[in-house]
Amino acid sequence: MANPRLLRGRISQHGGVYSITSVVHGRRQVFTDVPTVWIIRDEMRVICEEGRVDHLAWVIMPDHLHWLFQLEQGSLGQCMQRFKSRTARAVNKAKGMHGPLWQSGYYEHHLGDIEDLARQARYLVDNPVRKGLVARIEDYPFWWSRWISTSSDMA
Repeated sequence: MANPRLLRGRISQHGGVYSITSVVHGRRQVFTDVPTVWIIRDEMRVICEEGRVDHLAWVIMPDHLHWLFQLEQGSLGQCMQRFKSRTARAVNKAKGMHGPLWQSGYYEHHLGDIEDLARQARYLVDNPVRKGLVARIEDYPFWWSRWISTSSDMA
């Protein structure tokens, strides 16, 4: 159940572009290896293939996810619930973990000005550089952007 404060003012608009941040429960650094990151990436791809979203950019940090997408079908809450539920089951099974993977709720920002999405995407995927994990985004393996061609083929 999402925190009521996080739901206040939340818009779920088909065709709307959203920047989502979802944090691992307890800020545990779970997303540090390729197989675990692929679980997250593959589920984002499935949600896109189901027609729920059109993903535009993402970066998977060791303890959280930033995801930029256009909502196509269903509500934002349904999309995130499905994503978090599926990834929690798969990651827990793969890593032999139990209990919640994600903190309850998520942070979203509805982008009103969709003309500057490439700049928004660049800011999002530069997160590992700002956090000091790498000197250049090209050195961080867990990201993708529609507008930045130097990313690995992980879309």
